[in-house]
Amino acid sequence: MCRAFVREGANVVAVARRVEPGALLAAELGEPCAFLAGDVADPNVAQQAVSEATARFGQLDILVNNAALDLSGVDLLDTTLDDARRIFDANFFGALSMLQECARVMRGGGGAVVNVTSRTALVGVPGSAVYGASKGALESLTRAAAIEFAGFGIRVNSVAPGLTETPMISTWVAAQPEPDAFRARILASIPQQRLALPQEVAAAIVYLSSNEALSVTGACLSIDGGYTAG
Repeated sequence: MCRAFVREGANVVAVARRVEPGALLAAELGEPCAFLAGDVADPNVAQQAVSEATARFGQLDILVNNAALDLSGVDLLDTTLDDARRIFDANFFGALSMLQECARVMRGGGGAVVNVTSRTALVGVPGSAVYGASKGALESLTRAAAIEFAGFGIRVNSVAPGLTETPMISTWVAAQPEPDAFRARILASIPQQRLALPQEVAAAIVYLSSNEALSVTGACLSIDGGYTAG
């Protein structure tokens, strides 16, 4: 996503917990990219990110809430309250803090917010009940914020990726007893029988952030090969 935005001429403040990958990304992209190490579950990080963006680049036009923690393959009855709170702190409350802090700045001149939710926000997936609930809450927040912020010129939309060809998915598949058979079952569950690519998700986010989507707010764009269409 950072690369896609920079290609379109945007300046980016990337926020993530892991310092080394973030520093490498900033070095790769150069002047248009600043990196801030922090955990979005900490409300102070949202304030720091907004301050970094306005101090370094002079304005704030776009927020992409992409940071999240995964909790998959865990039965609902085996999910602890501590795990549930940890997931909601990152996936919902972290996004909420970022949304509030950014909207306070954007309401002076408008802007665009894109929340990255999940297929699990739209349909039930066994083993992902709490993760899906956190993303479902973010999906609901997207619609309500779109209505509340419309008068400020702030658009709020979401993208809901399905299974996407990322290192996390590759690691998950490789850890299965029969990785090839497991991957085949995954692909068979998707109407297009393919995983999404990260750049495809990024392209959807860039579109929703752009002037080409000025009339789009409160919408959810599924990037899942038809998984949630059935």
